[in-house]
Amino acid sequence: MLGIALPGRIESPSPRERTTGLTAAARPCAESGVLEDIAVPTAYLDAREIVAQVYLPPCYDAHAEPGYPLLVLIHGQGYTPRQWLDMGLPQRLDAWIRQSRTPPFVVLMPYDPPPAMRPPHSGFDEALMEDLLPWVEAHYAVRPERAYRAVGGISRGAAWAIHLGLRHWEQFGSIGGHSPPVFWSDGLHVAEWLKAIPSDQWPRLYLDIGDGDRQDILRSALEFEDLLTDLGVPHEWHFNVGRHEPSYWQAHLDAYLRWYTSAWASENPASTPEEPR
Repeated sequence: MLGIALPGRIESPSPRERTTGLTAAARPCAESGVLEDIAVPTAYLDAREIVAQVYLPPCYDAHAEPGYPLLVLIHGQGYTPRQWLDMGLPQRLDAWIRQSRTPPFVVLMPYDPPPAMRPPHSGFDEALMEDLLPWVEAHYAVRPERAYRAVGGISRGAAWAIHLGLRHWEQFGSIGGHSPPVFWSDGLHVAEWLKAIPSDQWPRLYLDIGDGDRQDILRSALEFEDLLTDLGVPHEWHFNVGRHEPSYWQAHLDAYLRWYTSAWASENPASTPEEPR
């Protein structure tokens, strides 16, 4: 498993029952958020299960209507979901939510196990979309609308975010790629995926990379950004000083979180992308 000491692992809690009249609106809360360790059966991975961490915000209400936004964050190659924990993500979100700087939301951090295979041979895409996400929807108070769904990742996790966000664009309103390569197996498909999305339904897109990143990753990110520009797809592009290393992502964590959560502060987040580059 992940080797992370968290509250008792959840094997199969009963699906939640929603009640009406409750909302997930931000409110003052002195509590801390909660981390839960989950495992969901799947036929798509050799381990026969997909495991993940879930962050529940302070004063989480299991029966809230209409539910909470959901942010899916995927770690980099050679890491586990603890990569996000080590960056201080839970503490950062606890403080921001208690201070009403952002509405409360749920974070799903799935584990992409080795070997580091690419789609379509990995099975991670199918395990996440067909098994993990439906399980999360049944057991947590998360909103189903794409406007309140975001997917992002670091390095290999960013490649997954681009893959998932474009291939399953109907389910994600925002895509974040941090030091993002594009899977070479996706290279022939990315343009057609983008062209298949109605122009008024393009997801919000945020890309960033350091100028000292690995040359192969930097080249892939630049080519993807050029494609977005050529197709007229609105996006944010941040070419920063930095390398392909934890200190770079740590330094930009606040910017990532501000971008993801800014969509949920507006009345119609799916149709209000950030300013393009």
